[in-house]
Amino acid sequence: MNAELPRMSLLIDGAFVQSSTTTWKDIVNPATQEVLGQVPFATVAEVDQAVAAAKEAFKTWRKTPIGTRARIFLKYQQLIRDHMGELAAILTAEQGKTLPDAEGDVFRGLEVVEHAAAIGNLQLGELANNVATGVDTYSVLQPLGVCAGITPFNFPAMIPLWMFPMAIATGNTFILKPSEQDPMVTMRLVELALEAGIPKGVLNVVHGGEDVVNAICDHPDIKAVSFVGSTKVGTHVYNRASLAGKRVQCMMGAKNHAVVLPDANKEQTLNAMVGAAFGAAGQRCMAASTLVVVGAARAWIPDLVAKAKTLKVGPGNAAGVDVGPLISTAACTRVEGLIESGIAQGATLELDGRKPQVEGHAQGNFIGPTIFSGVRPGMRIYDEEIFGPVLVIVEVDTLEAAIDFVNANPNGNGTAVFTQSGAAARKFQEEIDVGQVGINVPIPVPVPLFSFTGSRASKLGDLGPYGKQVVMFYTQTKTVTARWFDDDTLGHGVNTTISLK
Repeated sequence: MNAELPRMSLLIDGAFVQSSTTTWKDIVNPATQEVLGQVPFATVAEVDQAVAAAKEAFKTWRKTPIGTRARIFLKYQQLIRDHMGELAAILTAEQGKTLPDAEGDVFRGLEVVEHAAAIGNLQLGELANNVATGVDTYSVLQPLGVCAGITPFNFPAMIPLWMFPMAIATGNTFILKPSEQDPMVTMRLVELALEAGIPKGVLNVVHGGEDVVNAICDHPDIKAVSFVGSTKVGTHVYNRASLAGKRVQCMMGAKNHAVVLPDANKEQTLNAMVGAAFGAAGQRCMAASTLVVVGAARAWIPDLVAKAKTLKVGPGNAAGVDVGPLISTAACTRVEGLIESGIAQGATLELDGRKPQVEGHAQGNFIGPTIFSGVRPGMRIYDEEIFGPVLVIVEVDTLEAAIDFVNANPNGNGTAVFTQSGAAARKFQEEIDVGQVGINVPIPVPVPLFSFTGSRASKLGDLGPYGKQVVMFYTQTKTVTARWFDDDTLGHGVNTTISLK
């Protein structure tokens, strides 16, 4: 074992500590296979220590004034801005996405931090005066206690920043379990959060795999769990944590369809589709991975292929690169297998991105833009989430057929329509059964003023991450009905009915 490699710490009760585990996993640069560091698979005892620290810290943190909490996140957002270049470089090295895309990853998380700094406006209760004679009713939104977040490899800055800032700003304490594949940028963000003033025990970090996830689901002192990742793991987390009496929100897998009508602006549509299908090497749960061409728009396929061929594949830190590597050799092998299945099951391979030549990076997990046409349900490349730079194309004759086709898919993360017709766009928006809809916007993830609202098989739990919905998720509504007696009520006597006079 190389003693020089940086080893990721756990964060427990305000201190960065080395895990006592015997299980360590290499953090690998997916463009070079260079080992960047090692991550511990924490013991259950260490998870218990983190939860105990968070439970103790909650006693005082819950009573911290709103303004004090908000000011920490005002400072934090400035620290993130000041370190943007450093954060993006760490992210690219361990995750693979291009430097501009890595900055975007950090920035979309930063927007949630800014939102957390406005927590005073978001956590307001309500009051009704004089609901009965001399009686007022009011509600307050109080924190739950210890909450936890489990985050995926594909957005190692944005998704942790979706979770712990809003949970902590609303008065909770937090246990974060980052992806074990690329935890380095997450840990740098955690260091900056402590620098911004988050007190000891309020934010804790444990690393690991299935055992740590299960410990989080089972722990009686954790009140709520937020998860982003695969459908398989998310369903497990939802069921296990719900059975343990927790609030749970799980954002999971997807198959996002973009519907293109023949009246769409061709150049803008093709640019949007190529970017949304192949950006981040397709490793986005909101990637536009399925193109549904309506009627005469099917004639655009050769132009789409030509545009995809212009994208440069290479390491994320090289200038001019559009498509970086996949996260791991296993992911690369899996996507190549899916491409082979598409050929075997009769789809037409319009563009083959397998084994691209990337000078000086023969070891990298690279797959270039890949496009299939003639795709139908029942083919694995349609039925499964590929999570790679593969676009599948389906042809239909009408907008109605396109809407029916999208609605028949079990997933509901995002969808988009490209058209110049307001009437067609409105029909699509009204009739489509998908939580997030783009109109001439291929990846319609809402800004944090709203919430992420994936639906159907892509989401378990009623409330989404960030935005107004997550304030409801991380708080308990307490309703108080109060009467202050004055002398006029002395003669009322005993009241055995349920009415208030």
